[in-house]
Amino acid sequence: MIRIAIATFAPLALAACATVPEAAEHAYPEARSFAVSPDPMAQVDAALARAGQRETRVLLVMGANWCHDSRALAGWLETQRFAELVEANYELVFVNVGMPQTGDGHNLDIAQRFGLATLPGTPNLLVIDAGGNLLNADSATSWRNAASRSEDVIYAELSALSGKAG
Repeated sequence: MIRIAIATFAPLALAACATVPEAAEHAYPEARSFAVSPDPMAQVDAALARAGQRETRVLLVMGANWCHDSRALAGWLETQRFAELVEANYELVFVNVGMPQTGDGHNLDIAQRFGLATLPGTPNLLVIDAGGNLLNADSATSWRNAASRSEDVIYAELSALSGKAG
């Protein structure tokens, strides 16, 4: 009786183990760009210096790898269309902020430096001029739905924030 049960259920169990679930389908490219840096403030300072030299702005993306919205925004920024926009108009910096909404935030002093007392979630997208002024204080913390924004909507906002006619 046990042999019959094993013979009956073993192939089913093996088939279940061999079945690999398909990757989740979504309408955005996905990246993991929030590496932990030993000195993210220095990265921000270097980007501000480059922005001053190139007459561009800093695009500071504060997010986390655990966050699908952060990965979606980072994924869009890696595409050719966005890479060209960023190269022409911004100095791009990714900063890992952990989970600020649960009290496990990291590098929050960077957000505070630019006038954001708290980060309600991830990602946050700060556009900063070479003088260190936050240019999008009204929208910097509104990117928590980046995965559901369309490519064109994100592109239009980044184009407008670049400060250049386009």
